[in-house]
Amino acid sequence: MTTAQDEGRSAKRYLPEIVLVLLFAAVVVAVSLMPDSSTVAPTNGERRAVQAFTDAEALGEPELYALLRDMPKGGDLHMHLSGAVYAETFIRDAAADGMCVDPKALSLVSNPAGAKTGVAKQSTSAPPCPKDTVPAASVFAHQNLYDQLVDSFSMRSYFPAPGFSGHDQFFATFDRFDPTHDMGVRHGGEWLDEVASRAAAQNEQYLEVMQTPSTATGASFRLGGELGWPATPPGATVDPLGDATGTSFAELSALRTKLLASGLRDESTREQQELETDLADRNRIERCGQPHAAPACSVKVRFVYQVLRAFPPQVVFAQTLIGFEIANADPNVVGLNFVQPEDAILAMSEYNRQMHMLDYLHSVYPRVHISLHAGELALGLVPPSGLNFHIREAIELGHAERIGHGVDVLEEKDGQYLPRMMAKRHIMVEINLTSNDVILGVKGDEHPLAAYLAAGTPVALSTDDEGVSRIDLTHEYVRAAVEHHLGYLDLKAMARTSMEHSFLPGESLWVRRDVFTRVKPACAVRWWGPRLGVKPPTQACQAILNSSERAAAEWELERRFAVFERNVH
Repeated sequence: MTTAQDEGRSAKRYLPEIVLVLLFAAVVVAVSLMPDSSTVAPTNGERRAVQAFTDAEALGEPELYALLRDMPKGGDLHMHLSGAVYAETFIRDAAADGMCVDPKALSLVSNPAGAKTGVAKQSTSAPPCPKDTVPAASVFAHQNLYDQLVDSFSMRSYFPAPGFSGHDQFFATFDRFDPTHDMGVRHGGEWLDEVASRAAAQNEQYLEVMQTPSTATGASFRLGGELGWPATPPGATVDPLGDATGTSFAELSALRTKLLASGLRDESTREQQELETDLADRNRIERCGQPHAAPACSVKVRFVYQVLRAFPPQVVFAQTLIGFEIANADPNVVGLNFVQPEDAILAMSEYNRQMHMLDYLHSVYPRVHISLHAGELALGLVPPSGLNFHIREAIELGHAERIGHGVDVLEEKDGQYLPRMMAKRHIMVEINLTSNDVILGVKGDEHPLAAYLAAGTPVALSTDDEGVSRIDLTHEYVRAAVEHHLGYLDLKAMARTSMEHSFLPGESLWVRRDVFTRVKPACAVRWWGPRLGVKPPTQACQAILNSSERAAAEWELERRFAVFERNVH
């Protein structure tokens, strides 16, 4: 029979083991309750990066650029392919295609006699050009003309003059460097390689490239012309914003049926094939999948189908329907956007009707993502009445998940509350600082970025047209730091936001939208399991990454941050 004294001795004998078990349990509980990211309490790596950022900032913008060039940036979600290509590339491609140059207009001119081989000649042996023009290949022997063309095709050296603003110069460049809008057929793959190579050099991993296939405009004019448009019934009450026809679901459904019957799906198939060819050419140029693949192969590229909004309603509706058809069928086309100057006559007068088009087509193709240029306006560019509804209608009628630019947000009706509503609905804003400066003259404290950040609206930096503006994404990160006083952790949050709001399919890696503190439990940071972006994921976490392109991209971004912050100094 065991005495109480014996039991006491036995308890003391096992006391160290009991204490060890209790301590182990406490550690497990504490670790399991730790946040899964470092935005609440910076990690050692983040502290090093913050210090390096502070040191670089004190030395000046060149030092800051050098540091931020290597910083992981996630994705650029707002970029137009033709606007992202640098002027030098257009001159080289024009020479390869046997095109001509108008030295007075400083623009490219098609040469009916020119051979469109796609092989650069860069010589004076091209076929004869029309009167008062010279072969594009001859430009390389005339530095002054070459420089003038680069300036004409971009914002380089531009200084505003009476009657011709930065806005005018910016949008005029597109017709100068691609007058027939068909260079993309011959060089689309090269252009994708250019933007992907530039992205890879800056530690970007994902691009959503806005592109209108070369045949799209002609096809939409042809189909739209055959379509006609419903007439306003006699005695009908016209919408205060203009002609209200073509805004009801019944009208738009009938128009869609007519377009599909006229062969619209055949056109969408041709445009889809053009985009697929561009991607294949890019992969060939970069030797993707081969032993000596170019670094650009690491950059994932997806398309956003861009609709030209400054045309009559029948043309816009036909092109929008083609875009929805393609985005609904092609995984390489992840969304749709409306482009062209928002202050153009038809873009302004047709804005409400275009949002009704999107409202209807979203009901037919609910899986297609929508990002819209909205609020790329400023007082003086348009009357005050043109500033007070575009962003809100883009969200409420157009079903926009992201807003491009959003510069006039505070001029909207209830503008002081709109950023909070966007935060609540997780509507992200694609911030284009340089573009807003050169086009609208809005920069620094005049820019609404601070208002968006104060409201908690998700924002990410993007380039818009880096070739025309002569910038890159790193430049935008530097500009955000210098003009808007953002620190390293602010910029890191923006990079994470870019991947969180990408149109890649699948669930997010994060538990709560736009809260980068806890990842899904299967991928959570625990001392015996995966370190987010540092150690390989567990089997359960890998299953999530395999099933979700979005989560996999977010995991890759965290891996890149871990490498950057470990090596920064």
